[in-house]
Amino acid sequence: MLLLQVLDYLGVAVFAVTGAIVASRKGMDFIAFLFFATMTGVGGGTLRDVLLGVPVFWTRSEGYLLVCVGVSVLMWFAAHVVEGWGKPLRWADAVGLSAYCVMGAAKTLSVGDMPVVAVLMGVFSATFGGILRDVIAGDPSAIVKPEIYVTAAFVGAGLFVVLSSLGLDLWPAAIAGGLAAFVLRGGAIQFGWTLPGYAPPPKRD
Repeated sequence: MLLLQVLDYLGVAVFAVTGAIVASRKGMDFIAFLFFATMTGVGGGTLRDVLLGVPVFWTRSEGYLLVCVGVSVLMWFAAHVVEGWGKPLRWADAVGLSAYCVMGAAKTLSVGDMPVVAVLMGVFSATFGGILRDVIAGDPSAIVKPEIYVTAAFVGAGLFVVLSSLGLDLWPAAIAGGLAAFVLRGGAIQFGWTLPGYAPPPKRD
């Protein structure tokens, strides 16, 4: 289960970075950095564990909260550097989404839930923290934009679950699922990939 722990910490760290970036853009104080980094870092995993009825992961190990604190301190001094990389919030969010959609699905399978439930938990884990961050910050959430976001998490979690059900080892299945999610989300960021939106049928006279 080392892979699951790696993905868990990676997802928390990267999502914490996105929360701190939002705080830096709004000129918030350090306590707000801590709040946004922690809320975004553990938000998706918290929802997953509550819905699964298992102990919330960060209450069993303070390492996750320490990661969020460490990210907050780092970003307090280096947010302006990260901002210079170009679209840092969206790319960091893409990495976190890719890791957490697989992590959420894998943890759900590990507690014995059904594959469809595992896919949904993967999506919730990967998207809820970012949605919560944007709503509290008063920013437009990626979920209401036409570009691919939730779909990327769904494909990544779904591919992981399918490959795992077919007997593929954890590492290859996780890499395939995470990579699929990242390619889709990265394409949306870089090239504006979207799915067709709903259009009502033309009215008849």
